Order: sequence, then C-alpha cells, then structure tokens
Amino acid sequence: MFGLKSVYFYLIACQITLIKLFKKIYFSSKNYNKSLESVIPQQVYHSPNPFLLSIIKTYKKQSFKINEIDPNIFWLEDNKNSSKEIHNFSWLTLLDRKTDNRKIKKIIYIWMLKNSKYKRSIWDTSTLSTRVISWILNIDFILNNSTFDFRNNFLSCIIRQTNHLKKNIKFEKNYVKKIEILTAIILTGIVFKEYKDNYELGIKELETLVKIFFNKDGFPLSRNPNDLLLFSKYLILCKEAIKDSQKYVPEFLEDIIENSLFCLNFIKTPDGQLPLFNGSTVTDLNQIEKYLGDTRKKKVLVKTIGGLFKIKHKSHLVFIDIESPPPKKFSKSYQSGPLSFEYFLDDIKIITNSGFGVNISKKAETLSRLSVCQSTLNLNDTSVTKFEKNELINKVFGNSIKNSFRFYDQETRDEDNRIGCLATNNGYEKNFGCEHKREIYIDKDQDCLKGIDHIFKKKDGYPVRYNFRFYINPKLNAVKTMGGNGALIQISKNKSLLFTIKDEIIEIEKSIFFGNKKFLDNTCISISGNLVNKNKSFIWEIKKNV
Repeated sequence: MFGLKSVYFYLIACQITLIKLFKKIYFSSKNYNKSLESVIPQQVYHSPNPFLLSIIKTYKKQSFKINEIDPNIFWLEDNKNSSKEIHNFSWLTLLDRKTDNRKIKKIIYIWMLKNSKYKRSIWDTSTLSTRVISWILNIDFILNNSTFDFRNNFLSCIIRQTNHLKKNIKFEKNYVKKIEILTAIILTGIVFKEYKDNYELGIKELETLVKIFFNKDGFPLSRNPNDLLLFSKYLILCKEAIKDSQKYVPEFLEDIIENSLFCLNFIKTPDGQLPLFNGSTVTDLNQIEKYLGDTRKKKVLVKTIGGLFKIKHKSHLVFIDIESPPPKKFSKSYQSGPLSFEYFLDDIKIITNSGFGVNISKKAETLSRLSVCQSTLNLNDTSVTKFEKNELINKVFGNSIKNSFRFYDQETRDEDNRIGCLATNNGYEKNFGCEHKREIYIDKDQDCLKGIDHIFKKKDGYPVRYNFRFYINPKLNAVKTMGGNGALIQISKNKSLLFTIKDEIIEIEKSIFFGNKKFLDNTCISISGNLVNKNKSFIWEIKKNV
C-alpha cells in the first residue's frame, strides 16, 4: 500500500511523465524549433577565462590530439565520438590553444549542421548545459579568425540552446541539473549585451535554488558530500566569471560559497577526499583546492556539519552520522547508515563505509544504499530505511526514501581523558522494537579509539539477529586473532592495529567496496548473534598493536 506521501509523489510523477511525453513530441516539431530563434548577438561583450572549465570537469593530463583527428568522420554514428561526453564539448579544455583552430571550427560546423535542432539524445539537460558552458568559456578561441557565416551560425546555435534551457527550467526537478542550467544561462547574460536579461534571470533563480537546497551552514539538504562539492564548483565558476566581467558579485553568492567551502574543509579527509556517507564516492578536492585556503583560517567552533559529527585528536580522526534522513525530495542518493562511522589514523583510512555505487551500475547503486553496506548495526538482514519501489516515482524523482527515523539523546564529550559523542536512533523500533545507541570516543590517555554499542529492546517478542560490521579500507587487510575476539589490521610491514571486542566472537567476511568506478574486494569485521527480550551492550576498541 502507498502511504500518503507516496500517493502524492506518484500523482506528481504521473503529471511530470505526461508533460515530458507531450514535450518530446512538441520539441521535435518545426514550430518549437522556430520558437527557439531570437536575436543573434552582434558581438561578444566579454570573453571569460577558458580555464574556469577545469573547475567543473576533470581530465587526464595529456592534451587532446587535434592534429590526429579528421573532422569529416568525427561525428559518424559508428564512431566512438558519438558519446554524450564528446557532445558536451568539455574536452575543449584539453586543447593546446596555441595550435590552429581550423579543425575545431570544422568539427563544430559539422555538429551544427547535424544537431542544431532539438535531438533528444544530445539535447538532454546536462549535455546541453555543459556544451553551452564549454562553448562560451572557449568562445575567443573558437571565433578567432572565423568567417561571418560561421560566427553567426555559432552564436545563433548558442542562443537557441539557451532558449531551450530557459523554456524548460521550471520543469526540471533535479537540483544538480538545475545548477548546470543556471550556470549556462548566467554565462550567456555575461558575454552577450543583447541577453543581459539572462543574467538577471539566472541570478534570481540561483538565489532561489540556494535557499531551497542548502541549510543554514551551507550544506545541501540532501546530506550528500558529493552534492556539496559539485554545487561548490558551479557556484565558484559563476562567481569567477562575474568577477572577470567586472560585474558586482551578489552577496548571497559570496555567502553560500564561503559557507560551502567551510563545510568542505570541515569534512575533508586527511587524504584530500570526501568521507563516504549518504551518496558520496571516492572524490578528491584537487580542482578547488586553491579556493579552500582562506576557509582554513576560520576558527572552527562547530563539531557537526551536514549531520556528520567530527572527532579530532592528534593523529586520530572520526566522522560519524548522527542525523535523520533528508526530506523525501532530496533523498535520491541517501544511504541507510545511521550511526555509521569512518576512522582515520596517521592520515590513513582504517574503517570505512562501502561507498555509493552510482559510478558502477544501477544494481551496485541499489545495493550500496542498504544498511548492511555501512559500518553500523544491521538487524535481521534488513535496512533501517525503506526506499521507493514504484518505477514511475523512481524514474522521475530518483530512488527516494519511503520512511524516516529520528535521533535523540545526542551528547558531546570533551573531557581530560576522552573526546567523542553519543547518540541514539529509533530506526529499528517499529519493526523490531529496538533502539540503537552508539558511544564513540578517542581515549586520550591510551591513544586509541573506543566504542560502546547498545541495543535496547523496547518490547518483548521474537529473537532478533544483530550484526555489526566494521568495513576495512580496501587497501588494508584484516585477519582474525587466535582468541577469536579480535582482528589484526595490517597497515604496513611494520605497523598494525588491533581491533578487539569484549565477550564476543568476531568473523572476518569478504565484502565489496562500491566507492570507485569499479568493484573492489575488501574485508569487514563482523559481530553477530541473537537477542530475545533483553538489552545488550558491545564494548570494542581499536588500538596500535605493540
């Protein structure tokens, strides 16, 4: 049975699906393509810095070998260049700008002959937005020594595509795609005097998007660190382009960038990446590293941002998730892992979550959302959070959540001998009558990480099978100790850690890591058993093996 929220989202999904169907038919009509035509800009008022494209797109270091390309076969259907990654033209940033640009002109010219009218496969929002951004950021190079006809066709093609984005932005429900659209619209308003209204429209819509998508700290309501990084990149690109054009940078844009960069610095791991919570993948911060510098000087007075509590002492670092799931409309990348944690020692990740499988496959993405893939508690092989199974809702809104849970009894501790936190969640209360409380702290005296997990049985009933999993960094390995209640985590030839738990037997399980672009094997420390009508506590620690 659908809940009321699911019924509402189903009806909205039906409406959006019908609109998309009608739009698909209309977009292919002559009338629609004619409606995209408008005034062709007379000149390029401002040429943005082409290197701004490197903020949002990553590439291998080698240059794009334009001299080895035949423009006449570049866009053949059976050629590998028919992929969307080529149609978005973000590869322009790889070009050696000292070379002759005649081949680039011909490649673009042939593209315009074939694709200047709407084509669903290459006019999808992300591909089109990135194409407009890439063309504008390389506009001086592309138009250098160009003919009048090429110039007019090129500028007209940019405007037609931008007009398509403007006409359809109100139908876009994906916030990530929306920031891409607004960046493209803002750039056209910067470079073309005739379209200064685009700039005003883009800034106004961007301010509204920021208010909807971010919390007061500057962290996305999706609670996804990857969203934080992606939005930061596009916001920085907009700001730098506005500054270069000698326009006034809106105050809200300055504020959200400052807050977002502070959040990124707060959650940045010792290896320069993002922690693997709530939709995050293995992602480094190299592209915007230089923008992070100023925020490091800001005094840190908070311990929790985006629902991630940070525990830092000497060479120890812990992140732990102590916040409820995001609202349904922001939950398409949420992973069910309340009280999951990641642990770093001497800048090396020891305990990890399994990561988000979005870069591998749809099946990997689905599997990686389950509680069993996080370093936390799992009961009866079920997940704390239920996800929408309706295909139509998922197609329109992404794989959003169906239920929520709450945290309470949150407490921080910063004492002479220890620093950490504790929190309780009721995610398993409805189905199994259980609450999970986790205490986790760094013991300053013994220089180690300690934890206590409590399962509170709120009502009598059938036995519940519990399982705690502690996933090991795929680069490391763990072996069970002779006593059965511990595991040796090998860091290097002469360095290891010892995981132990009181009065329990552990198992070392083979597992899969989803955080990269392919499956990686890793191991996890597993503690399992049955619980009937009583509470139970689990006392564990990770310390240096000496």
